[in-house]
Amino acid sequence: MTNIQTKKELNEEYKNVKYILTSSMRTKLLLALYEHSKKLEEIRKDLKKPSATILHGLKELENKNLIRKIQKHYELTSNGYILTTNMIKLIENWYSINKSKQFWNKHDLSDIPKEMLKDIYLLKNVEYETSTTSDLSNAFNKYIKLLLKSTELKIILPIYSENHFKHMIDFLNKHEQAKLELIVNEKILNSIKQNKNLERKLLENEKVIVKCIEQDLKLFLTCSDNFMSLTLFLNDGHYDDSQILIGKDKNAIKWALNLIQCFSHN
Repeated sequence: MTNIQTKKELNEEYKNVKYILTSSMRTKLLLALYEHSKKLEEIRKDLKKPSATILHGLKELENKNLIRKIQKHYELTSNGYILTTNMIKLIENWYSINKSKQFWNKHDLSDIPKEMLKDIYLLKNVEYETSTTSDLSNAFNKYIKLLLKSTELKIILPIYSENHFKHMIDFLNKHEQAKLELIVNEKILNSIKQNKNLERKLLENEKVIVKCIEQDLKLFLTCSDNFMSLTLFLNDGHYDDSQILIGKDKNAIKWALNLIQCFSHN
């Protein structure tokens, strides 16, 4: 496939997406039928619109092969289901970004792979925490409380921080079944080795697996059995521990785990 062919096909798909998203009625109809087929009366009840308006929208979608009518029920075609699934993902991505826009706008996202950015919708339920002038450690303290309640941790650590190491050691000492997977670059690993106390309590601890990667990552990611958290570097290159995203639902944890696997396999 040539670049010209690709652009033509993308332009055609853009027209189809635009056709749907520029009409609230067409969008609502697809969403109304996403879970299961419905009769006209059910759709009218859901959308609270007159039958004539709904029928006009249904006919437009039928002409595009996005819905079909079987007896008295309207349902999505395979094309309609795929399009609606991706439309929902687009809406949820937009919601997730807008919900925490202060966080995303101010930070360097260059080390988050594009395929992971496409799945930002999985973070729609995360909480954005920030420190204030009256409580400079607010974000960090909330992170530590969750960390100490966990039993398994996977952490991408882009900075050498004895404060963080202290709490990791507390975590290991607190839970008999604790497990820690720590992903760091060579520079940080060498710095840990130079600190005999950290070397003994972390590197020589049978509960700890340390993986060394080549990249100097600009993201601090934690994934545990009950939460995930993300802090990033500012666009000027400085690490920012004053703002953090914290998620406790399975989708957020899944996103974090997938991101960690992007680097732990390198």
